[in-house]
Parts: sequence; structure tokens; C-alpha cells
Amino acid sequence: MNASKITRSLPDRPAAVMVHGVDGRVATLCLDFDTSKALKGVVDSDAALVGRLLTACGMRYVEDFSPSGGRHLYVPLQDRLDAAEARELVEALALMAMSLDPSPHQNITDGCIRVPGTLHKSGGRQVLVTPLSEAYDVLRRRNPASALVELRAALAPELARKRALKAREAKTVAAQRLGGLPTLPVMGESEAPLRRVARTGLYDTARYKTASEARMAVLNHFSASGWSLQQVQGELTGQFPGLAALYGSAERQARLLPYEWAKAQAFTSAASSSQKPLPRKDGEKNALINNTSPTLTTGGARKLSSASVNHLVNDVENIVHGVLDHRLRTRGREGLSLRLLIRGLLGYMRAKETDILDVGCRTLAAALGKHHVTIARLLPILAAVSDGILTKVADARQKAADVYLIQLPAKYQQLARELTWRKGKIYAVRPVFRALGDPAALVYEAIERGRHSPTTAEIVRASGVSRNTCASALAEMEALGMIQRHEGTWRTTSANLRMLAARLGVLDDYLDQIRRNRHERAIWHAYLARFIETPIEEADLYEHEREEIWIPPDDNYTLWQAA
Repeated sequence: MNASKITRSLPDRPAAVMVHGVDGRVATLCLDFDTSKALKGVVDSDAALVGRLLTACGMRYVEDFSPSGGRHLYVPLQDRLDAAEARELVEALALMAMSLDPSPHQNITDGCIRVPGTLHKSGGRQVLVTPLSEAYDVLRRRNPASALVELRAALAPELARKRALKAREAKTVAAQRLGGLPTLPVMGESEAPLRRVARTGLYDTARYKTASEARMAVLNHFSASGWSLQQVQGELTGQFPGLAALYGSAERQARLLPYEWAKAQAFTSAASSSQKPLPRKDGEKNALINNTSPTLTTGGARKLSSASVNHLVNDVENIVHGVLDHRLRTRGREGLSLRLLIRGLLGYMRAKETDILDVGCRTLAAALGKHHVTIARLLPILAAVSDGILTKVADARQKAADVYLIQLPAKYQQLARELTWRKGKIYAVRPVFRALGDPAALVYEAIERGRHSPTTAEIVRASGVSRNTCASALAEMEALGMIQRHEGTWRTTSANLRMLAARLGVLDDYLDQIRRNRHERAIWHAYLARFIETPIEEADLYEHEREEIWIPPDDNYTLWQAA
């Protein structure tokens, strides 16, 4: 690398300045939004997004753009920052802005960046966007440490996600060195190609010849995943700016999107209708057990109405909280998993409006954030300790899962009628608690569904977790803006847990688990098919992009619909 002194005259060839000083610290955060990572429309959108975040945190910055379409934001600091801290902040920002290249802050010795006025290798110069007088003032009166504290607080989910990824990667590498694991990619760092198209606008020209074909592939997938046009339009300025960039302009997007969405819906409707269901005789009482058909009990039992199921769920939930929870608290970590498992079963029961549960272990594992082997081990234990609430009525066979019945035993019916129904919905483990853990899920439930804003001591009693664990969970959720303390009591905030899960990266882990489950089911179904018909190739039953589910941005969309 040719290092020259900085002089008053502009260099006559492409040049850059070092990001780190000789002490390995930085005086300015250099944010490089690169068109090699996303289309120019995404670069502009990301730069504006990060700029708004910096402004909201009370930070001022200088902006420029390059002839290639990239953009730079320079955030000067009063106090020099250690290279590791600066890198952590820039990498956290890169998690929310796909086009942000963190590499200048990832290399202490060679990290550099072009500054306004320098020549670009493709021709032209780096152009200052911020007015010169304002830029001079920003660099002279630099951002205080208090603004940096605000930025760290705003990036709390991304910082937590990055630390979790690093810890998981270190654990994986350590296990590989001991010979315990094969070399595998760290989950959460990989991304499906079609999803990357929607986020960055970059697509494989060998697969899609034009931007129009890439757009239609993304829209077809949105339609197949149950999205609406309004939801797609809302996410064009959210998590999928790459799709908007593929249209080229706002006018072209407004003109073409409704037309192309109608084509996508027609295509997915035709594809789904081509799979004809098996004919069934009128009045027949038996049914095939698979991923979509409900189990019918022998003897022609009458199906419960929606109101009856909801009534039963509320009554059983009262017994779970009043009796079963107290019994399971003595079982340690296994007890936490069992308590969340019964909640997951009740949530499934309410969503499907049935007391007959033929849901597989993989589906339950996806909803609870567990491994399917763990669920297979816990289900018989829960049936044994539930005192008749959960009963196994049929064994798994071929494609069918074990069948369980949820009922309210006669000895608890009087108690259930005397207790008041709890407010709110019952959940399994919402995706955000994959990152925060099972104790945090129970602590949040105690606050969210309490009859009044509880104190810390009341939360400990209601959740059944230890005081230290409860305090740790409360502090972590408060830092993420999920809850707040007011006059000694805790209450939930209006924070969107789905969006928070996406920022923590666990939503991608959840989708990866669903995709893996579908692949494993396809392998099992292909194995079964060998015994009854012509052998079927695995590729005919599973296709990576077709089977990937994208959860719509709808708070009423349940995990069971995806799992």
C-alpha cells in the first residue's frame, strides 16, 4: 500500500485515507454504502435510514456520494473510540442496512475510505452532499459521548444479535476443533437467494434474464406465502427495498406493481388448484392424516364448535396456571420447557379450533424454538404429569403424527368455573424469545397477562423463575424497549415483537428451521413412497425456494400457519 502525506492540494489519482490511527483507534465512524452489495435505490434508501437513526440519536454527520452510486456517511466523535467498539457499532448498523460495507472498520492496518474531492477509479470525483460550511461545523464540533450512548441504545437488538452470532460461531469452531462437529455454516448468516433479491435487488442473470423476471419470482413467492398487496407495498420501504429498486422509479412501481401482483396471484392460484384432492364419499367418518387434514376420532364424535373450543381452552388454561404450573416448577429447566409446551398445545388448539391434536414434533419444535428430538422426549412426560389434561389416543404411523386429546378432567371442572379467565392470548414461544430464552417468555407473560402492573416480587411469584433470573430477564427486555418500569411496577410497551425478532435475527433462524423441517419431511415421504409406488426422486418433492415460507407482516398471523 502506497501511503502519502495529506496535503492541501487534491491528489491526481484515486486515493483514500486511513480509518484507524496509529494507536488503533478511530476519530470518525466511516459508513460505506456500496453498490456492489445492493442496487443504487437500496443504497439511497439505506443511507437515508441510517441518517434518520443518527439524527434521532442526536448525532450529526457529513455525507458524500461517488460516481458509481455509492454513498458515505462520516460521523465525527469527540472521544476517540477503540477499534473493536467502532467495528461492533458499524457491524450492527450493517445488520439493518444491507448495502453497508463494514470492511473499512474490520481491518485495523489497511481499513481506508475515499473522502470528498478524491478521484474515482471509474472517472469523476467523490462529491460532497452536505453544504461545505455545515460540514466544516460538524467536523469542528464533533459528536459527544452522550450521543454515542443513545446510538448504542437504539442499536441494542442488532448488538445483541451480533454478539449471539459471534458466541455461536466460537462455540461451533471449538466443537469442530475437538472433532465433535462437521464444518457447517453458522445459522443466521446464510440467506436464500430469492430473499436476497428482495432485500438487495441483485439477482443471478443466469437464472433471471431481466429485472422483470426477478420481480415476478419474488412476487410469486409473496403470493404463495399468503401476503396481501398492501403488506408487500408496506415492506418495499421496510425489509425488502431491493424489490422496489428493481422497478427503477416510484412512478414505474406504482404503475406495474398492481398488474404484476394480479399475475402472481393468478399463477399461484393455478399452481395450487392443479393439486387435486382425493375424492371422498358423502358421510364418510374417516380421514387421511397428513399436514393439512384434521384427525377424526373413531365412533363419529361430533366436532366441537369454535365457541366450545375457546371455552375449553380458557378453562384448561386456568387449571394450567393454578395447578399444573406449580407442579412443574420443581422440575427445573425441564419444567420450564414443559410449561411452555402445554401453552403451545393450547395455542395450537385455539388456532385450529379442535381438541384433537395430531401435530408433529417438528411443528411443535418450530413453534417452541426447540429441537424436534427434545419435543419427542417432552410430550410423553407432559402427558404423564398433566393429570389427565393431555392424553395420547393414537400412535404415529407413516405420515401421521401421534394423536393427543386435550380435555378438562372432571375433578377440575368446578375449580375452572370458579376462576376468572385470564386476559389476552396464550402463546407458545414467540420468535423474539428464541433469543431471550424461556425464562424471559414466562416473565413477559406475567407482565402482559397480569390483572394489574406487577412488581418484581409479584413477577417472581407468578412466573416461577428465580429472583436473579427474573431480574436479568427484566433488564434485558427493558434495554430492548419491550417493557418499562413505572413507580416500582412493570408494564409492556407498544414495541412490535415481530419486528424486534427480525432485528435480533431470530426470525431468520425460525424460517431456517421451518425450511429444514419441510426438507426432512420430504425425505421421509419419499422413503415411504418407495414401498407403495414408483420410486420418486427427492428433488421432485422438495425445492429450496418453493418450500421457503416468508411470514407476512401481520401480528394476527400465527406460528402454526407457517410451521
